[in-house]
Amino acid sequence: MGKPRILQWCTLHVLWMVVLILMAVGLAIQTLGMTDKKRMRLLEVEQAGVAAATGLEAGRPIEACRPRTHVMFLKTHKTAGSTILNILYRFGEARNLTFALPAAYQFGYPLLFNTRRVKFYTPLKPQEYHIICNHMRFFRPQVEKIMAKGTFYFSILRNPVTLVESSFTYYKGSSLAFKKVDSLEQFLSQPWRYFSPKERGSHYARNLMWFDFGFDHNANASAGYVDLALAQIEATFQLVLIAEYFDESMVLLKEALCWGLEDVVSFKLNLRNNASVKPMSEGAAEQIRAWNALDWELYAHFNRTFWRKVEHYGRERMGADVLALREKRRELTVLCLQGSSPVDASQIHDRNIRPFQYGRARIMGYNLNSNLDSRTRERCLRLVMPELQYKDLLDAKLFPSAHSGKLLQHV
Repeated sequence: MGKPRILQWCTLHVLWMVVLILMAVGLAIQTLGMTDKKRMRLLEVEQAGVAAATGLEAGRPIEACRPRTHVMFLKTHKTAGSTILNILYRFGEARNLTFALPAAYQFGYPLLFNTRRVKFYTPLKPQEYHIICNHMRFFRPQVEKIMAKGTFYFSILRNPVTLVESSFTYYKGSSLAFKKVDSLEQFLSQPWRYFSPKERGSHYARNLMWFDFGFDHNANASAGYVDLALAQIEATFQLVLIAEYFDESMVLLKEALCWGLEDVVSFKLNLRNNASVKPMSEGAAEQIRAWNALDWELYAHFNRTFWRKVEHYGRERMGADVLALREKRRELTVLCLQGSSPVDASQIHDRNIRPFQYGRARIMGYNLNSNLDSRTRERCLRLVMPELQYKDLLDAKLFPSAHSGKLLQHV
């Protein structure tokens, strides 16, 4: 009887060992399976990250951002701002966006911006605006009253040397300081002899961009004051473009706004005839930088931030996008323009698209091809339409009742 009990005990012991071994094997398999699942999950996450970064998911493009439609553009003087204005006008008109427009063509300039200058605006019945872009002297508290939170603020600057040369030609009749001299060189030789801060148009003769940003154009250019002002501008404006690198600027703008290249393609507007452009000597350039020290600090600072943004965007990518933008411009030039280049205003056949002439500058414009169908002609017409005429067009669309009398007079 003893041997069977021993055998029985051994049999049970072996069975328990087998069960334990099987449980251990099962646990190992389960653990390995979970590890593989985790690895697969990690691989899926990594692939999703790559897809998001490249804009691809399962072979299809995905939306990485949404186009921004609330935009504030500070249109500084003589900095290619008219061309950017045309871009914003076209983008907004095509999407039925609402513009904050001035009663005339500027928001009470050279006074600081005030909401009272916005056509038909009343604080009793607040109006939401998508875009504001006409000339103003910037004053943030008032701008924020009419623009939504999250609005994208941007502006553009130009080298003060070429800007002053352009301003002298354009504003000689508007600035008493410029009216007193026969040439810019004469003014630069003794600027305080001709310049008075209290005289009409003094801002055109000194630190014009600084003035447009809402600061005192006659302030002392001390390091502390300049640094505080630049910090204030950086805190307000998400992007400051550089006129000398216009195409690169447009690429950065379309990226910041999540627009397409076709949205920022343009022809140069408010362009001077080369005959009225006078190159500055190095001596004159030094005098301009000294006299416009605040503008020079402003330009130098944001020129540096501009190129940091280009580096972040990627030099190779930037080069490719600039070439693509220029190709789109070339295609539109062939499609739209007669002669493929700007002409003197007197040579523009359609009087309705002749640019406004002001000062000594000879502002050029464009002739359209005559064989365009109606839809293509409208598209091309918007590309070459001078800012005053385009503003009037938008004005009539936004406020048709205010223009009904005018329209009847021309019927």
